[in-house]
Amino acid sequence: MAVNLHKLKERIAEGERFTCLTAYDSTFADLVSSNGVDIILVGDSLGMVVQGKESTLPVTMQDMCYHTQAVANGNQGALVMADMPFMSYQDEATALINAGKLMQAGANLVKLEGGAWLADTVTQLRRNGVPSCVHMGLTPQSVNVFGGFRVQGRQRDAAERMISDAHTVAEAGADILLLECVPSALAKRIVEEVNLPVIGIGAGTATQGQVLVSYDMLGLGSHRKPKFVKDFMAECDTPAQAIQKFVSDVKNGSFPAAEHEFS
Repeated sequence: MAVNLHKLKERIAEGERFTCLTAYDSTFADLVSSNGVDIILVGDSLGMVVQGKESTLPVTMQDMCYHTQAVANGNQGALVMADMPFMSYQDEATALINAGKLMQAGANLVKLEGGAWLADTVTQLRRNGVPSCVHMGLTPQSVNVFGGFRVQGRQRDAAERMISDAHTVAEAGADILLLECVPSALAKRIVEEVNLPVIGIGAGTATQGQVLVSYDMLGLGSHRKPKFVKDFMAECDTPAQAIQKFVSDVKNGSFPAAEHEFS
């Protein structure tokens, strides 16, 4: 049965955890969605893992539309979430045009990086039939502002600002939050205070959902893996088995473990 936002929120209300993995093409979309993953993220991480770039910044709308369409073609019932790439949503009008392109390419919702400043854009997207996920914490498109890939929200003022931002975008109409590389205690507070499904990556066990880059969880690539990554292929014989184990470990609460968290 195909996953949609309504069904996902019903399952979360019943205490069920959900899963998300990246895919950038039809073959991976079929593999991921056929083995129990709830959400496929067509991430601008493709700039690094597919295109070989040093960051996500060079990824274009044309890239994202191309890969979103490829994923939609291979999807077997998962919810498709597509990233809005760098500088594709700097104002409401631009965001509406570009989000429309991604939805027409096959996305079911779009993901934007930022905080409270996205509120008006989120509201306009919702009014125009575009569900959204707001990505907070370590937002890779802001890597030059952060001075690298660093854990966010460790200082008290930064933590309080993130909590306030989460409330603001939820009230504006966001459908999902994604927290990347934030202390587990902060993620737990946001989950408890904000009435939205929360996906975590390096955000501890309190979030209802977990996401990883599929290439990382399958042990592909020679680059150094972040602390929050687990190589599921190390325990499995096939990629399908590894994805099934990821799904089962998230749903039974055994992933992420303590070694994947930040304090």
